Formats: sequence, structure tokens, C-alpha cells
Amino acid sequence: MIRLITRILLVALALLLAERFIPGIEVESFYIAVIVAVILGVLNITVKPVLLLLTLPLTLLTFGLFAFVLNALLFWLVGTFVEGFSVDGFLPAFLGSLFITAVSWLAHRFLS
Repeated sequence: MIRLITRILLVALALLLAERFIPGIEVESFYIAVIVAVILGVLNITVKPVLLLLTLPLTLLTFGLFAFVLNALLFWLVGTFVEGFSVDGFLPAFLGSLFITAVSWLAHRFLS
């Protein structure tokens, strides 16, 4: 349980860092960043595997790179319905999702 909370908080901090470094991403507060981190986690557990399965031929054709596009689209999707979090296009969503993925990976490596 502590690891889950730590990961959520690290992703929330990564969202706030992404806001500073990537133009086009706006997060109003740390509270909104935590909400976005939880929603992204839920979408990555529930929706992303279904999308990966549905787009498996395209993912195989692009040697797995289409998975990054799916991450960006989910990141952009969260920006459309969470009040206080906005993403101004696909490129900021792509860069933001790459940044969040890298920070999540590093957090996983250090927490394990």
C-alpha cells in the first residue's frame, strides 16, 4: 500500500515537473496532479491493455512504437475531462507521457 501511494505521489510530482519543462501542459495544483496520477493509473490498468490488443497489428508493424502513441492519447484524454489539467495538443501529450513514463520507470526501479 505504501508503494502504491509513493508511486502516485511520484507521478504527481512528475506531472508538476512536466508542466514546468513542457509548454502546453498545465496543472493547477498538487491536488489536481494527484487526481490525474490516479486516473492515469486506472486507465493504464483497465483501458490500455484493451487498446493494445485492438491495435496489435499496428503495434507490431511499428515495432512497438505505437504504444507510445497510445500513452500520449490516454494522457491527452485525461486532459480533456479533468478540470484544472489541460494538454494543448498531441505533441505536448506525447512529450508529457514520455516524461511521466520515464519517471514512473525510475520510481519503479528505485522502489523495487
